[in-house]
Amino acid sequence: MLEVALLGTGGMMPLPYRWLTSLMLRYNGSNILIDCGEGTQIAMREKGWSPKPIDVICFTHYHADHVSGLPGMLLNLGNSDRTEPVVMIGPKGLTRVVPALRTIAPELPFDISLIEIQDNFESFDFGDITIEAFRVNHNVICYGYNVIVNRSPKFDAERAKAQNIPLKAWNPLQKGNTVTMDGVTYTPDMVLGGPRKGLKVTYCTDSRPTDFIVKNAADADLFVCEGMYGEPDKLEKAKEHKHMTFYEAAEMARDANVKELWLTHYSPSLTHPEEYKDEVKKIFKNTVVSRDGRSTDLCFTEE
Repeated sequence: MLEVALLGTGGMMPLPYRWLTSLMLRYNGSNILIDCGEGTQIAMREKGWSPKPIDVICFTHYHADHVSGLPGMLLNLGNSDRTEPVVMIGPKGLTRVVPALRTIAPELPFDISLIEIQDNFESFDFGDITIEAFRVNHNVICYGYNVIVNRSPKFDAERAKAQNIPLKAWNPLQKGNTVTMDGVTYTPDMVLGGPRKGLKVTYCTDSRPTDFIVKNAADADLFVCEGMYGEPDKLEKAKEHKHMTFYEAAEMARDANVKELWLTHYSPSLTHPEEYKDEVKKIFKNTVVSRDGRSTDLCFTEE
């Protein structure tokens, strides 16, 4: 089960009822945070989740509403007695931005590993989880992310019994390892079925719509996408500042064949985004006009 929580839904500046943008995902002990706007640690506490287990922090770009919460988050992690290293992934400039923000959080009881994205698309493996970064179209270098939970092929016990494979070999074979016992070699293909669909969450903020976003979001179980403006007359403003409207996000969700769309990263002027829900649903039925703290549990489909 993959737990997903949209901690903050605000863009540009926080409001009394809306923290700045961040998304947290939890799976089998692994914890990933994408963006860390002002108020993220407060939103996390309000959700009842702890920052201590965060293994990876991804940044879409370095505008303040996406990174200004990092110093406080790092101090929070340090005060929770964390000692394990934290990996941070972001566009070029990460090795300048993070040390600068750490000026007010200089002493931490854990190491930080910084990975700068170099190309338009890069993939990073963390055990059962793959994180994909893909370039989007903002007025600074900016990336969207896929978080993919990979699913192992199904182990076929009947096939193993039929081939007289020793029980001691079952576990390593299930993990994809080749085993040799008593001069006989057993390979995973002898007992494993074909590939199985995993889980996929796509996160994209601060961009104009692009075909590359649609391509990378294809068939996602959940597409979390910015909807800076819900007002129909704000399209030109969205184009000028390289943001998206609700309707453009919904069109991408439809074209990418995602299961569900969560809108986020609202303009401070958009005080009641739910007013535009019905019109957006005409484009993509499974659209949610999110609020801070919205969460869901994504589960594997039975096969």
